[in-house]
Amino acid sequence: MPIITLSAEFVRTVTCPAGKKKENYYDASITGFILEVRASGGKTYALRYRDSHDRQIQQKIGDSKSISFDKAKTAAKLIRSRVVLGEDPATEKRKKRDVPTLAEYWRDKYYPHSIRSKRSSGSDLSIYRNHLMPKFGTSHLDEINQQSVLDYYHELLAKEYAKATCNRVLVLLRNMYNMAKKWKIAGAEINPVADIKLVDPNNAKERFLTSDEAKRLHVELEKSGNPQLKNIVSLLLLLGCRFRELLDSRWHEFDLERRSWRIPMSKSGKARHVPLSQAALSVLSQLPRWEGCQYVVPNPDTLKPYTSVFRTWNTARKNAGLPEVRIHDLRHSAASYMINAGRSIYEVAKVLGHAQLKTTSRYAHLSQETLLAAVDAAATATGIDWSHPQEAKVA
Repeated sequence: MPIITLSAEFVRTVTCPAGKKKENYYDASITGFILEVRASGGKTYALRYRDSHDRQIQQKIGDSKSISFDKAKTAAKLIRSRVVLGEDPATEKRKKRDVPTLAEYWRDKYYPHSIRSKRSSGSDLSIYRNHLMPKFGTSHLDEINQQSVLDYYHELLAKEYAKATCNRVLVLLRNMYNMAKKWKIAGAEINPVADIKLVDPNNAKERFLTSDEAKRLHVELEKSGNPQLKNIVSLLLLLGCRFRELLDSRWHEFDLERRSWRIPMSKSGKARHVPLSQAALSVLSQLPRWEGCQYVVPNPDTLKPYTSVFRTWNTARKNAGLPEVRIHDLRHSAASYMINAGRSIYEVAKVLGHAQLKTTSRYAHLSQETLLAAVDAAATATGIDWSHPQEAKVA
């Protein structure tokens, strides 16, 4: 264990002693700074120190052909100063190597967790593939910082993505970091999304189909190249259910005799029952069925639930002159029809499966005709013609 004053000249000329595979030369001026000289001719700078558990650690600085002596000496001083301050540079370096990229973390941990425990795993996958993977997939978890996330968020908003979509991108990324921290995955100690305030999506749009609009849409649905689209839209309007609830529905959930559909898992996380109108029963009775297929409105080509019907729906709504009407607006319209037919908000809430009436109130749209009838009824109830003077009765 020779102790000498290392220098650039010594490093250039020193060779490994004969009969040895390697020799370590310790620097006399910097504690632990060594030059490892091998019989093969290779020479490497390193710093040796003891960690908090009194274990000897050797941290490589670099090969003498890749780094100059002066730079190696400066690096040795920096590492040594960190050790004196109680840090463990080698352990931190190993942890750095263990930090996964976002793509690796998604593949190995988060997506398997999403599939097992989240009903929204399909939505997670779509958001990841379309947004997070292209932007941050190759970045290590500790390389993604608040500013880079904020810049991307503003970029999405500037491209006029729906505000709710932009928010979902950040919510998924935030959840990914929260779970990574819980699982003690290296690089997730700081959540870059934690303090970013989401914009208000203001997406409580009130769009309801009038009777005339519904008739125009019905005509276009009959022309659609998707034979199941008219059945899907009809049932959404007649049942007031959610799009995914209908697409995933199975025949054994329907009790046609009792006029009831039991949805085993609704958005609230509980099963709920939807009453079946005579009109809904009529549509259900006309649906095509395939042997061995349990789904109510499957894709005829796969006999599995549709993942999307957007293309054919978009064609039908545009041809009907309703380009702004969304699939979810059919649920809004179903609620509106019930309210305008004189049903109470409590009844409508029960049909829609809402736990809170304030949720139903968003859909409780009253048509102009209904409102006019209401004010006319109020005026009639007074028994007075307010447009003409009343004669006083003589006592």
